[in-house]
Amino acid sequence: MNIVWQYLDKRAAAINALKDYSSMKYIIEHTDEDIATLNEEMSSPASPVLNGMPSTHDPKAGEKRLIACINEIDVLKERYRQALEYMDWFQPAWDALTEDEQYVLKEFYLDDEQKQIDAVYNICDHFNIERSSAYNKKNRALQHLALLLYGK
Repeated sequence: MNIVWQYLDKRAAAINALKDYSSMKYIIEHTDEDIATLNEEMSSPASPVLNGMPSTHDPKAGEKRLIACINEIDVLKERYRQALEYMDWFQPAWDALTEDEQYVLKEFYLDDEQKQIDAVYNICDHFNIERSSAYNKKNRALQHLALLLYGK
């Protein structure tokens, strides 16, 4: 085992991985649409801007536009590749959690619009427990996820 693993803050890393989950899922679901839009943009001719002001004609404007689209497609494909790699790593660990653990972690980390205190109250209501027990449930679930993702 590499010595670096002993100094990794696995708890913070697991939280960051959880927070990235919805972004990675979005990338996987929408990359095809984004690439199709760019391909359509590349194949449609650009129309001149008619604003009444004199402008210089750039004979290479079409080429520059194509290159920009190709570069953007490359970036999208690389993001998609990274998102797939993330899902291959994260999803088995997430699936190994119990439904209760997933619920607690979703409440605390996956709902961006919700404040932490709201998450605590939702968990208290869901499990009929006190706040301290809700925090303990969250800590155990997070520790379990970190163990599944990074090992001991």
